[in-house]
Amino acid sequence: MTQTRPAKLPLILAAASFGFTIVQLDVTIVNVALAAIGREFSAPTAGLQWVVDAYALLLAALLLSAGTLGDRFGPRRVFLAGLALFAVSSAACGLAQDVAQLILSRAVQGAAAALLVPPSLALIAHAAAGDDKARAWAVGWWTAAGGVSIAAGPVIGGLLIGALGWRWVFLVNLPLCLAGAAMTLAFVPEIPPREKRPLDLPGQALGFLALAGLVAAMIEGGHRGWGGPLTLGLLVAGLAAAAAFLAVEARSAHPAVPLATFQARRVWSAVVVGVSVNFSYYGVIFVLGLFLQRSAGYGAVQAGLAFLPLTATFIVSNLLSDRIAARFGSARTMAGGLLVGAVGYVLTSRLSADSAYWAMVPGFLLIPAGMGLAVPAMTSALLASVDRHESGTASGVLNACRQAGGAAGVAVMGALAAGGPERIAAGLRVSGLIAAVVLLGAAWVAGRSESRQSVAA
Repeated sequence: MTQTRPAKLPLILAAASFGFTIVQLDVTIVNVALAAIGREFSAPTAGLQWVVDAYALLLAALLLSAGTLGDRFGPRRVFLAGLALFAVSSAACGLAQDVAQLILSRAVQGAAAALLVPPSLALIAHAAAGDDKARAWAVGWWTAAGGVSIAAGPVIGGLLIGALGWRWVFLVNLPLCLAGAAMTLAFVPEIPPREKRPLDLPGQALGFLALAGLVAAMIEGGHRGWGGPLTLGLLVAGLAAAAAFLAVEARSAHPAVPLATFQARRVWSAVVVGVSVNFSYYGVIFVLGLFLQRSAGYGAVQAGLAFLPLTATFIVSNLLSDRIAARFGSARTMAGGLLVGAVGYVLTSRLSADSAYWAMVPGFLLIPAGMGLAVPAMTSALLASVDRHESGTASGVLNACRQAGGAAGVAVMGALAAGGPERIAAGLRVSGLIAAVVLLGAAWVAGRSESRQSVAA
């Protein structure tokens, strides 16, 4: 490897991390703005759920094909296109005049986010080609930047709302996208297309319809009743699309999701862990944002600052995860992190509208501490279980499944918290317990993958 690449790698990493940071930031920054959006637009909880889930759904569905687009047109071009579309859609979010416009703009924003994630990793991989240690270092920092931004989103959102209003939760992306584009144009070299693999359009369309149908059924079921015709129709449509998706992918020469990848136990156990972490975290954070402002009476700034412990322990545990995994193994580190997070959710489930803030802090510290341990170990377990030539596809599938899990978490737990302050507080209690049970199940799956691996060895 030449000496130029290591020298330029930090600058390329910074440019690529801008894209990933923006994507992750917009997953959670909106949560503390939901109360203000609901008041201005007189939006019910179902509408607020779609403000969050429209973004997550498009991101999840289009991640399956975004890597292929990078291969066909070059990752730098696709990355710059993603930044431009993200800036335009963020402006549309900030200027929305009703909740329908906001939901539509959030969907476009999610599509733009999908164009940023796989190309940003490809830019790093190309810059560190031939140097495994440099690549691991860069990917570690890329992951940490995204993890910190997702945890810091509510804090930043609360401060922006207090100073400038909820619309700036979206408008703040404009200078960030501009800075990312400027750094990319200045420091990232043009990378020629590597492969002309065709897009799996039928699989892509069916995957989106399956996700949208199932998530819509969960949202509407919580508001219109689980036996209502609309809910049942959406559920049937989602399940039919999911069945068709599996059939198409099994026969496709270039599937968006290679089903054979999931034959390895450690691969699907990593996916189960990823889905469980996002389902629990996205769902509980959605309800917490409403609880703090509508039930506990916090202002937007107070609510944002209340989330601060969720950021601090994530950074520490994320940095410790690799060392712990090196000593105890990825599976045990995943399981341990999930157990820590489950305890945090149980503590959070005990909160009531009149709880003092100090009673919230232990849960707010343990949830990200567990997540910060589990997620890097989950990624390492996945990459160690697939051929290196399939690592990009496997990572794309994992991230798509995680985003789908997050959308499902918002749908399920948001439905439990639909209503007035008392209903929101009750929804938080049930949501915390659901999250704990989900993580305990995922910890069992992670532990089983370790024991099976040991037996096979």
